[in-house]
Amino acid sequence: MNLILLGPPGAGKGTQAKRLEESLNIVQLSTGDMLRAEVASGSALGQQAKEVMQSGGLVSDELIINMISSRIDQDDCKNGFILDGFPRTTAQAEALDTMLSDKSLKIDHVIEIKVDDDAMVERVTGRYTCAKCGAGYHDSFQKPKQDGVCDKCGGTEFKRRADDNAETVRARLDAYHEQTAPIAGYYAGKGVLKSVDGMAAIDEVTRQLNEIVV
Repeated sequence: MNLILLGPPGAGKGTQAKRLEESLNIVQLSTGDMLRAEVASGSALGQQAKEVMQSGGLVSDELIINMISSRIDQDDCKNGFILDGFPRTTAQAEALDTMLSDKSLKIDHVIEIKVDDDAMVERVTGRYTCAKCGAGYHDSFQKPKQDGVCDKCGGTEFKRRADDNAETVRARLDAYHEQTAPIAGYYAGKGVLKSVDGMAAIDEVTRQLNEIVV
């Protein structure tokens, strides 16, 4: 089964993708991770990507599609894959469909994790992690049992991502809506778009996803 997960930063795509990986025995593919792996491997694709990135340019759609094509040919993708963070434009979606069609494959489900923007701002800006072990916490939803002390390692230093501020989060949400609306329309036209309530509890979101894919 081949899936695409849509959703803004902080919507829980990573958490849900990991659960789907385990339940369906398929592989989550992040284009960022794939790019880094290709560059590290020294492959011809990796060399191309490295040159583009070092010059400050954007990696072309064609190069990313070729990279995904190479990746899904590997044995661990034989049961399927989850794409997270790609496609971002209708042109990329069309190119992806063409590449998959050449392999007699297709996207089975495109699932958008829908969230409320104001709630997302609170969710993302409240995140912080233990500087020592990386355990995640939140100002409102997941505080350490003892204030200022990490539950896992006892560390007392915490850090926040510099871009987890309200202004940046709103800008990312606006960009997501602007980019995703056309993609959602494209896949809706193909009859493969579904949505789940990303504001529900994590286990409930998983249940909704399973109803779609199982």
